[in-house]
Amino acid sequence: MQRTDIFVIGAGPAGLTTAYTLAKAGRSVTIIEKDATYVGGISRTVNYKGFLFDIGGHRFFSKSKEVVALWDEILPDDFIERPRLSRIFYRGKFYSYPLKAFEALRNLGLMQSAACMASFAFAKVSPVRNPKTFHEWVRNQFGERLFSIFFKTYTEKVWGMGCDEISADWAAQRIKGLSLGAAIVDGLRRSLGRRKSAATADGPKTLIESFRYPRRGPGMMWEAAARKIIAMGGHIVMGRTLEHLTFDEVRRQWTIVVACADGSRETYLANEVVSSAPIRELMSALKPAPLSLLHARELKYRDFLTVVLIGRCERDLPDNWIYIHDETVKVGRVQNFRSWSPDMIPDDVSTCLGLEYFCFEGDGLWAADDADLIALAKAEIGKIGLMRPDDVYDACVVRQAKAYPVYDEDYADNVAVIRRELRLRFPSLHLVGRNGMHKYNNQDHAMMTGMLTAANILAGETLYDVWQVNEDAEYSEAGFSGAEHALQSERLVPRRADAARAA
Repeated sequence: MQRTDIFVIGAGPAGLTTAYTLAKAGRSVTIIEKDATYVGGISRTVNYKGFLFDIGGHRFFSKSKEVVALWDEILPDDFIERPRLSRIFYRGKFYSYPLKAFEALRNLGLMQSAACMASFAFAKVSPVRNPKTFHEWVRNQFGERLFSIFFKTYTEKVWGMGCDEISADWAAQRIKGLSLGAAIVDGLRRSLGRRKSAATADGPKTLIESFRYPRRGPGMMWEAAARKIIAMGGHIVMGRTLEHLTFDEVRRQWTIVVACADGSRETYLANEVVSSAPIRELMSALKPAPLSLLHARELKYRDFLTVVLIGRCERDLPDNWIYIHDETVKVGRVQNFRSWSPDMIPDDVSTCLGLEYFCFEGDGLWAADDADLIALAKAEIGKIGLMRPDDVYDACVVRQAKAYPVYDEDYADNVAVIRRELRLRFPSLHLVGRNGMHKYNNQDHAMMTGMLTAANILAGETLYDVWQVNEDAEYSEAGFSGAEHALQSERLVPRRADAARAA
């Protein structure tokens, strides 16, 4: 049996940020990670024969100065500035994303463009009141015709459900601040060649034109964080799966049992537990079973897999990634890893593309043989026209379970019930990160939840409601950067424990 002050479940951005902040403050920290090889979670970088690639692609851009400062502290010498270039593939044509006005007009044609503007005008005159679904929210913002062209197909590929089944919360979070008006103004500026750097951008993240990136992928950041945590006395154990955890109310102590890759068990004692594991898995591991377990079992996740094609392509591909709005192929997005960083490719001639297929764990795509998936990807990359199938000389498949928490119509109510029980019964159990909070957030948002949670643990009380961190990694109760106030708490009136219990 091993003792630790704080036990962290999951070595992704949220878990590692929490542990790094606590270890830096001199606290005893132990982290378990299910993966036997990689830290970083979905932000890891996979190495296949010297070719490096992301699981999903991660731009390093944040409105939080404190998150940026932490990136620089952990990885001071290995960031490069990269131009952002994303495009949409729709009906055989490529559209810059964000849109360039004149290019979009040329590709869509005058009649289609006029119909889009008329549809937008109608939506503004006759909006859906209190939109509840993704379809209704986007229709209000952009009009029905633009929704059907630039949102419907890709979104339904990602989530595996109709846009009328997806909560408007997801659209409000992921497309917040972007409107057709902003897109047109930005598109005109882009068409005229007037650029704005990421360093000064104060608009939606969707419109940034450059970003920072570790030269050998995002995993480089989290591998450095892991090394520094260990150097500060923390412990990271790989290939461990949470089996069950119990709380002794008399001793105010947690007992955590984990399963090792070889089938053995390890037991830990801890005063605090921080979990970035999917809520459904965490609640199933709590013993005795919590009252809200049935609500946890209702939470859903979307999985995906990446088919990596390596070849020698005669075509110049400047894109970071391309969104595939084409119903005739299954692939949802294509990443070009050399465009993320030349250091991701071990030679000067190869092209390495990642074709992302969204699926549910156990369905036909997920369960397909790697050879069949590679054949599918080669055929589809040829159909899109990014690379000839005969140019591919190597390939591999990487599967990522529970990549995205699903925002269906019941998710918010289920999470609310779970939060209420945990707050009342287990105040020393802290939820952080994307899956830990069932929030489809970005890397910087996940880090912010870890920083604020560490601040609460160090203070010995709930200074900050981590659930108020928004998708821009800001602490929305105060309207300022959450990490800034976590580190300089005299500038913010704290949320005390009694206020947290009353909330």
